[in-house]
Amino acid sequence: MYYVYFIRSRQDNSIYVGYTNNLKKRIKEHNQGKTKSIKHKLPFELIYFEAYINKTVARKREIKFKKSWSEKETVLKRLANIETAPSSSG
Repeated sequence: MYYVYFIRSRQDNSIYVGYTNNLKKRIKEHNQGKTKSIKHKLPFELIYFEAYINKTVARKREIKFKKSWSEKETVLKRLANIETAPSSSG
């Protein structure tokens, strides 16, 4: 499987988009500071991911998120709606 993921910096709430074939390992690497471009924003939390069987499709999706703010914004708005939705415990 291949994963496209969003992580959020707990330091400044910035969002980073990436892709990998080992999501658990990659998030661990981010939090160990192994990604030079964002290691100054530690720690990170995984906030969203999509799974794909095909590497090419996953990579294209990652690029789409990185190039199109509206694509990323759509996902972030959905996440915000989920986080603020009232619980249905009755």
